[in-house]
Amino acid sequence: QVQLVESGGGLVQPGGSLRLSCAASGSIFEIIHMHWYREAPGKQREWVGGNTVVADSVKGRFTISREKNTMYLQMNSLKPEDTAVYYCNAYLTQSREGAAHDYWGQGTQVTVSS
Repeated sequence: QVQLVESGGGLVQPGGSLRLSCAASGSIFEIIHMHWYREAPGKQREWVGGNTVVADSVKGRFTISREKNTMYLQMNSLKPEDTAVYYCNAYLTQSREGAAHDYWGQGTQVTVSS
């Protein structure tokens, strides 16, 4: 069984910063890639970034890093439009011969408001 657990969300004022973490645990052989997505109220889930690459909408403000099975999203200069539930996604295998599958975390709420 595989678990992805996000943490670090919360309420922050415009211009503030937050650092999200996503820890993958369980029966993991290899994590092929990890990505961040977000879903704002009434909008479709959108890709934020992964493998150190970020979407144009957050470029220059967000950075992604990864250390072994934990991925981080450093968010600076936050704007109200960054308000969303942020989800972690990992594409991984559970054995050397096994097929790779997508796994998702439960999400963490980020609210940017004064």
